[in-house]
Amino acid sequence: MTLTLGCIADDYTGASDLANTLTRAGLRTVQTIGIPADDLALPEVDAVVMSLKSRSIEASLAVSRSRAADKWLRGRGASHVLFKICSTFDSTDAGNIGPVMDALRADCGEANVLVTPAFPETGRTVYQGNLFVGAVPLNESPLKDHPLNPMHDSNLVRVLARQSRTQVGLVDLATVTRGADAVRAHLAGLAAKGVGAAIIDAVFDRDLETIGLVAAEHRLSVGASGMGLGLARALVSSGKVRSAAASGEAGAAVGGAAACLAGSCSQATLRQIASAEKVMPVLHLDPDRILTGGGEAQRALDWAKPRLAAGPVLIASSSTPDQVTALQARHGRDAAGHAIEQTMADIAQGLVKSGVRRLVVAGGETSGAVVDRLKIPGFLVGVEIAAGVPVLRAVGVEGDMLLALKSGNFGGAEFFSDALGLMR
Repeated sequence: MTLTLGCIADDYTGASDLANTLTRAGLRTVQTIGIPADDLALPEVDAVVMSLKSRSIEASLAVSRSRAADKWLRGRGASHVLFKICSTFDSTDAGNIGPVMDALRADCGEANVLVTPAFPETGRTVYQGNLFVGAVPLNESPLKDHPLNPMHDSNLVRVLARQSRTQVGLVDLATVTRGADAVRAHLAGLAAKGVGAAIIDAVFDRDLETIGLVAAEHRLSVGASGMGLGLARALVSSGKVRSAAASGEAGAAVGGAAACLAGSCSQATLRQIASAEKVMPVLHLDPDRILTGGGEAQRALDWAKPRLAAGPVLIASSSTPDQVTALQARHGRDAAGHAIEQTMADIAQGLVKSGVRRLVVAGGETSGAVVDRLKIPGFLVGVEIAAGVPVLRAVGVEGDMLLALKSGNFGGAEFFSDALGLMR
């Protein structure tokens, strides 16, 4: 297998989002969970999106895992590697975006790196280096309150500079609108000043295309799925990749029981849970009982198993931001997050043992914990459920299984029903 584009995603739902974007743009794409084992059979593809659960772990560990992934991808021919991050730039002042970027940049010898989380299709734009969610700066939006990586500064030049060892500059929208040559000249000027990374503005899809043309000439870029879209379009337009239709194989029916798990605490997911309560049984877990060993996983499985034959069920650990803050104050942020993720993974494992073959998971950290527990090594990418969320067919596991892994903020109010309607 010889790749054109390698991608390293810092969480599993973001990886699915990117794989979906690349597939829609015409690239034959497979998503793997971590570095594939030597005996895992992968199809001939143009791009591999390697999923790492590295967004919220200790920075040095994120760096070592990302470097190993980069080595695997480049060893199979990838001339460009995209370090895929969240479209809300989820990261703390200690990392992990800056440390991983610095390490990958040093490994490939790149003078400077283009960085943008912009994805106008999903309402994420960057102007004068500031990240907007819809019409408001990130720090004024509900998305600022991520339980593990809160984002209270919209100025990405400042945010990245606090994490990175290199100087961070800006390629503003005025430069982008003048085209690829103007961006190239601006980058050369920044490199001459020792600037090793540049936040680049993007407000419209055409900006992503300009960015993709320039980024594809380099060995490394950092961004959300919008950067992936720009790169994919550049690779197709240049003739390096022949546009291919999405494979129907990934969406073939599997049958069997269906279940949904919600671990995200975003406002979007909370609305989706409320909507699901109108059409399927929903169980709300008690976070305090999870933290104190109250047997919530077993309670959830005992509740779900007799209901699965009648139709889908939803099990939620989601809470409002105020409830999350209070829980973290009682038990500690890291301890609370880890315990809830592992409980959701326990439930997922039990559901699959009970015959669930169609599983919808909401929340990036929750999705990572579930996929790790189920030991799924990779996915084929199927039809799109909502922007950034495809149906995924597990590969390298016994029996057929379909999953949907959703970032908390993605999807409309009826997401769970929409997903199950496409996962037959």
